[in-house]
Amino acid sequence: MATIDASLVTKLPLFAGLTADELDAILQQARSIRVPKNANVFEQGEDAHSFFVLLHGHVRASKLTPAGEQVVVRYVSPGETLGVAMAIGLLSYPATATAVDDSIVLAWPTAAWPRLVEQYPSLATNTLRTVGARLQETHSRVVEISTQQVEQRVAHALLRLAKQSGRKVANGVEIDFPISRQDIAQMTGTTLHTVSRLLSGWEQKGLIESGRQRIVLRNLDQLVVLADQTPDDQTS
Repeated sequence: MATIDASLVTKLPLFAGLTADELDAILQQARSIRVPKNANVFEQGEDAHSFFVLLHGHVRASKLTPAGEQVVVRYVSPGETLGVAMAIGLLSYPATATAVDDSIVLAWPTAAWPRLVEQYPSLATNTLRTVGARLQETHSRVVEISTQQVEQRVAHALLRLAKQSGRKVANGVEIDFPISRQDIAQMTGTTLHTVSRLLSGWEQKGLIESGRQRIVLRNLDQLVVLADQTPDDQTS
């Protein structure tokens, strides 16, 4: 097994508070896996055999509902953990993780988790912080879907993605991974037709620029206004 360079992960949230020797010991138990674009890291319902840290690329976490509809739960960026089912008391993966571009993950066997957190308690603390932040994000999205108009929800989704994985370009901020209008629809609880209509309208107004699985936010301030508008604003 090739040695993993600790400098690649030393500043990641999962490993905060660990010494160099502790980090080396943890990395000795990991393996590096290349995941091609559109391949699954793991699938919903599969036994949780491993947990992961994303080193490179982006991963889409999605759930299939009992009715057969796919819901995009979130996007995972480099440095984030995924598949930590055992840490939240699950024996199987609650969602499917799919690489949206060519990606690299570090993987540890789930069986190693109890031993690792016993030896290095900060791993559990850091994971709990991550899970808590994701839960808060989920709560925010539930409130958005329950109380906001579609235009607001889509604006919030684009702003959230730009904050998470935005890259400054000459004409604005580009969401730095492939994302389709169908993905946005599945994130915001609406239809492809509605998202296409909204984005086409925003493009005509100069708020965004979109292409094949590519979106650039050209006017962040106006998108913030759209995201934060009140019912009175929408009816005025």
